[in-house]
Amino acid sequence: MLEDASIRDLSALMTAARAAYNVISATSAAQRRQALMEIASALRTHEAEILEANQRDLGHAEGNAAFLDRLTLTSQRLHDMAKAVERIAALPDPVGKVMQEWTRPNGLVIRQVSTPIGVIGMIFESRPNVGVDAAALCIKSGNAIILRGGSESYHSTQSLMRAVQQGLRHAGLPVATVQSVPDTDRARVTEMLHAQGQIDLLIPRGGKSLVTRVMQEARVPVLAHAEGLCHSFVHQDARLEMARAVIANAKMRRPGICGATETLLLDRAIAPTFLPVLVADLSTLGCHCRGDAAARAILPTLDPASERDFATEWLDAELSIAIVDGVDGACAHIRHYGSGHTEAIITENEAAAESFMRGVPSAVVMWNASTQFCDGGEFGFGGEIGISTGRLHARGPVGVAQLTTYRYEVRGDGQTRP
Repeated sequence: MLEDASIRDLSALMTAARAAYNVISATSAAQRRQALMEIASALRTHEAEILEANQRDLGHAEGNAAFLDRLTLTSQRLHDMAKAVERIAALPDPVGKVMQEWTRPNGLVIRQVSTPIGVIGMIFESRPNVGVDAAALCIKSGNAIILRGGSESYHSTQSLMRAVQQGLRHAGLPVATVQSVPDTDRARVTEMLHAQGQIDLLIPRGGKSLVTRVMQEARVPVLAHAEGLCHSFVHQDARLEMARAVIANAKMRRPGICGATETLLLDRAIAPTFLPVLVADLSTLGCHCRGDAAARAILPTLDPASERDFATEWLDAELSIAIVDGVDGACAHIRHYGSGHTEAIITENEAAAESFMRGVPSAVVMWNASTQFCDGGEFGFGGEIGISTGRLHARGPVGVAQLTTYRYEVRGDGQTRP
């Protein structure tokens, strides 16, 4: 049976997190790696208990198929979670890395060295595995973390975090390195948003309303993306069989994730022949397509796509389609409607691909690949704590390296400033 080591008062919880950070930030890479291996073992050992807690959450859950899929834990998903923790454990240590070094004319040696950020606060909805990924990444990068999961995943999150804390305990590290808010009171979110000096960085993961609220109300720095309104553009020089496979995967592999393509952009030069093929492929997979006036002129059976549709992150088997004039038209559409998450071009034309990749302002841009590859695990990060569409610090999938900041270390030999 997993031990409950939770602290009930949020202020005390944050104080404990700061004390734990002071310890873990000074630990060796070997100690943090051992903790992660112990956590992976605890997840496997306590599988029955964790899955029982998940069933309690599912018994009260209401939502569409995509929501229930995000909430559900299975034996396979739990074992995949443990493997992800082990992959993170095996990554190079991101702490204490000399990023730059130079010597000034007066002999001073200056180094830019990576350091942990501090106490991370994470507010998330429905997906209980998110908490484990976040905990593992923070431990690896020498940070402490406070998790506030949604009420719909409460029992799952609590059970998973008890396993994480057991791993920390067995490795001799403070259990307060990873803590979960021990109730579903919404006032806790406000407390975290206003926790200047106690939480160093907030990371929200969930629906647009949650992320927007955090970004608007937080009094501490926020790393987030509000929407994953991703686009895939099929250029006139695309290899069509490749395009069919990539678009089907980008939309329908898992329609409910933020890296799923929500809008298909099709080059006008190939639209008359290729649009019916793509729509037929997607319809066979259960996707409902709607198109702009140009698309409907080619395929009148399409439902009309409105301005609002092109600004919608569907997170479901729904797709908006627009016909555009080459790379410039695709880039203009994305700049107008996009959320800065992930965009892809499918083409054999290198000049067109480079122009597209320079022309969109998003955090991740892909060439001849599914947008669903926007994922920390697929990037080789071991996992991710979230996706950032901001312009500062971290962009795209946020892994261990992005959970560090830096300091300058200056070494002298008695120099004084004139």
